[in-house]
Amino acid sequence: MEPCSEDPHLCWVSQLLRFTSLLLSVCSTGAKSSGVHSPGVQDSGAHGLLQGIQGGSVLFHVFEKQQAELEEITWGFGPGSEYRVLLRVRPGEAPMWVSLQDRYQKRVRVPNMMSLKIENLTSEDSGSYRARGSCTGGVEFTQVFHLTVYEPVPVPKIQVHSSSITPGWCNVTVECMTSGDTEDLKVTWEGKGLPKELEEKVMPGPAYNSHTLAVNLPLGKPYTNITCVVSNQVDQKTDTFDLGRVCDHVRETGSHGKAIVGTLGGILCAVMAVLLFLGTGLYLWMMYKKSYLTSEREQDCSKSTRTVMMASTVQN
Repeated sequence: MEPCSEDPHLCWVSQLLRFTSLLLSVCSTGAKSSGVHSPGVQDSGAHGLLQGIQGGSVLFHVFEKQQAELEEITWGFGPGSEYRVLLRVRPGEAPMWVSLQDRYQKRVRVPNMMSLKIENLTSEDSGSYRARGSCTGGVEFTQVFHLTVYEPVPVPKIQVHSSSITPGWCNVTVECMTSGDTEDLKVTWEGKGLPKELEEKVMPGPAYNSHTLAVNLPLGKPYTNITCVVSNQVDQKTDTFDLGRVCDHVRETGSHGKAIVGTLGGILCAVMAVLLFLGTGLYLWMMYKKSYLTSEREQDCSKSTRTVMMASTVQN
C-alpha cells in the first residue's frame, strides 16, 4: 500500500473504503461459489403447488427451457427416502414403467415428453412428485410438484331454526346443513335484494365462517334470497332460500295464529269442563237413582214379609 501524502484523516477514510470494497468482493465470490452445482446438473428450485379433486385429473408440466436436447425424463413419487421412480419417458418410445404400475398405470397418461397426467384422483395421490430430465452433454434438471387432493364439497341445505315477528321486524335464524367431514370447508353467506343501508347489518363480512346465521329484516320492505356458499380450495356448492316466504308466513300465521290457538284452547278447555261437570252430575244422579230403587225394593220386600206373617197368625 502506497504511503498517503494527503490529509491523515482523508487518507484513513480512503484506506477504509478500499478494505471494505475488497471484503465485499471476497464475500461475493464465496457466495457464488457456494451456490454452484456439480458440472452438468441444474436444479431449477421450482416447486409447483397443485390442487385436485377426487375423481378429477391433474396435469404436471415441466417448464424448463433447455439449450441441449432432452434425452429422457423420469417421473417419481414420494418424499425423501420413500421416493419411487414411476416411469421413464424417451423420445419416440412408449413410457417404460419402473414401479407402482398397479396403482397408477390405468390412470396415467403421457401427453408429451414434458407432461404427465393423472386421472381419477384419490386422496392417496396427495404428495410430492418429481420430474428429473437428462439432456445431451450430461445436463440434468429436476422439478418438484406438491399435489393436494380434496374431497368434493357436499351439497348444502338451508334449514330454518326459528322465526318470529317483533314490532317492525322479521327475525329468522337459518343454518347451512352439510354432510360428511366439514373441517376443510369454508361457509359464507350472500344476500341479494337487500337495500344497501341494510346489507351491512344483515350480511356478515367475507371472512365470516359459520353454519348459522341470524337475520333481522324490516317489515314492509322487499325481502331477499339468502345463499349459503360452501367451498374448499377446488370445489364449491350453494343453496338459496327465500326469506320473504318465511317472513310472510310468520306474519300471516304467527301473531294471529297464536291468538287463534289461544282462543281455540280456551274454548276447548271450557267444553271439557262442561263435559266433566255433566259427566259428574250424570254419574251422581245414576248412583242416587240406583240407591233409591234399592231402598224401595227393600221396603216392598219388608211390607210383603209382614203381610204374610200377619195372615199366618190370623189363620192360626
